[in-house]
Amino acid sequence: MREQDSIPTTKTQRSAKFVKTGFQIGGNYIKHYSKKLFNPDLDREELNEDNATDIYKSLSELKGSALKIAQMLSMDKNVLPRSYVDKFTQSQYNAPPLSGPLIVRTFTKQLGKAPEKIFDKFNTSSTHAASIGQVHEAMLNGKKLAIKIQYPGVADSISSDLKLVKPFAFRLLGMSEKELNIYVAEVEERLLEETDYELEVRRSIQFSEACKNLDNIVFPTYYPEYSGKRIITMDWIEGKHLKEFLRTNPSQELKNKIGQALWDFYNFQQHELRAVHADPHPGNFLITEDEKLGVIDFGCIKELPDDFYEPFFSLVSAGILDDKQKTIDAFRKLDMIFKTDTPAQVEFYYKAYREMISLFARPYLDDVFDFSQPEFFDQLYAYGEKIAKMPEFKQPRGVKHFIYVNRTNFGLYTILQELKAVVNTGTYKPHVK
Repeated sequence: MREQDSIPTTKTQRSAKFVKTGFQIGGNYIKHYSKKLFNPDLDREELNEDNATDIYKSLSELKGSALKIAQMLSMDKNVLPRSYVDKFTQSQYNAPPLSGPLIVRTFTKQLGKAPEKIFDKFNTSSTHAASIGQVHEAMLNGKKLAIKIQYPGVADSISSDLKLVKPFAFRLLGMSEKELNIYVAEVEERLLEETDYELEVRRSIQFSEACKNLDNIVFPTYYPEYSGKRIITMDWIEGKHLKEFLRTNPSQELKNKIGQALWDFYNFQQHELRAVHADPHPGNFLITEDEKLGVIDFGCIKELPDDFYEPFFSLVSAGILDDKQKTIDAFRKLDMIFKTDTPAQVEFYYKAYREMISLFARPYLDDVFDFSQPEFFDQLYAYGEKIAKMPEFKQPRGVKHFIYVNRTNFGLYTILQELKAVVNTGTYKPHVK
């Protein structure tokens, strides 16, 4: 993949990039409707493909929060046309890397020394480039290390980038402005945390220590003395990403083992720590030679406050869905039903949300769940498509915590589906009164 020699860092440069992309998309629409004059039956597939290509190219060159949103959208199969999902999925694994000289300058600015002054060896070509930073291989005292280096200007451009992404989000997501503002505010808060690598190192040490007794999971050792605000140094973990792993045609037993490790990792955090690794895209995990799950990124952590955790997880664990009044009370606490709703609206949202939670909760209801079942995911995606078309859901509902908790759990379900794993879901259950 061709390296980038520069990255737009100022608000003006990044804004110009978005404007240029907007013109390209406008040109795609003109081309589409010109063709449609001569072929009225023409569908939007080519238009979606052209738009997805232009938007992804622009976001991948901008990196940072712009590319991170593409990554998040690629995990939500209900939101975007297939062309966008296919294109944006690239951001889960790789993006165009920055050139060696630019990375060395960034490293030197952050730690005060060039990498060759600190490490015995430092590879200036990245092994992996993602949305916020890229990874380089280094050696020190015979130990192989992974050095994650943040792209220049990423942290400073989050707020302005999100404002520039809004017009694309309006068109792609169909959200109301109020709903989009809630979404953007929560995303901005998490992204600001993700660009603070000192915070990530502290959390990585804290969470890997808390999760160290989970079966079949490994974490790298982190080195605060060789890390900083925009640099993280950790042990190198050898392994395959999910797609590479699946191409090796692993046994069902091994896929179940990795799936179980993922399930335990997420549900231990949600129910025992009340805070969770909220970035479950496949690029953050490796499957090692000794058949363990390597967790290599703790940048995005979502804390689950009691006033969200209790009503939400009570719905999936305490038989509350069988009690209409208790279910409505929980929906009210979660802002899914408003005080101002009419009786007819209460009944409508009660039925709609009860159906949604019943689907979401299905893996929790039995001690073993088979994530290879196509009908479960068909129902999930069909329900998502159904409510996306309902005018009643254009009004924002639900507390902000849903954004990352839904992303976490549906992201987990999606990886388990790709593994076709059969999982013991009774290992870590919700703790509710």
